Amino acid sequence: MIYAGILAGGQGTRMGNVPMPKQFLLLNDKPIIVHTIEKFLLNDEISTIIVASPKEWVNYTNDTLKKFNINLPNVNVVEGGSDRNGTIMNIIKSIEEENGIEDDDILITHDAVRPFLTHRIIQDNIDMGLKYDAVDTVISAVDTIVESEDGEFIKDIPKRDTMYQGQTPQTFNVRKLQNLYEGLTTEDKEILTDACKIFSMKGEKVKLVEGEIFNLKVTTPYDLNVANSIIKGSLDK
Repeated sequence: MIYAGILAGGQGTRMGNVPMPKQFLLLNDKPIIVHTIEKFLLNDEISTIIVASPKEWVNYTNDTLKKFNINLPNVNVVEGGSDRNGTIMNIIKSIEEENGIEDDDILITHDAVRPFLTHRIIQDNIDMGLKYDAVDTVISAVDTIVESEDGEFIKDIPKRDTMYQGQTPQTFNVRKLQNLYEGLTTEDKEILTDACKIFSMKGEKVKLVEGEIFNLKVTTPYDLNVANSIIKGSLDK
């Protein structure tokens, strides 16, 4: 089966003085998270969408989805984890408890605050996720990438032609990701906050899917202003 996991477990501290996590902030009179979920609802190949929310916001998440008519049997809300990978594992636990896990099950994970992903990106993740155990959505690096270990001096400037900027979705074979994660040490789990890094560290191939520049993550007040401009521009056409 094909599942989508919406990662809404963060509190959004970089958004500044706001009364709620950033995924619930309004974008053209609709919460960001609702815009995001609606994109996945349009793909008929996805059987279930699991939304992982902070524990204290689970009821609010359910109420928000009902308010915007996303009260469907195939959209479930679960409690997120203490970090990104912990949240993904909670989603996988929900899948295992509800349906069990089959060898060919895949999970498309996506940031709740990336509302501008396209149907093409979702479909490419599905198509490649059925062929490869791990898929990452990326765009080519436009700016020069500078590496520094101490934040004071440059260690290296990698060749830009081989550099990419990571986005989401990231798609995984559910059983493979579960097995790799369970094989990590406690120290590994604290360091490896990106699920694709788990695969690459273990020598597993991660297939690249082309993202879009406008598939931005709404993290700061500036991002929210940009997102509202994108929405306004699309409505004015």
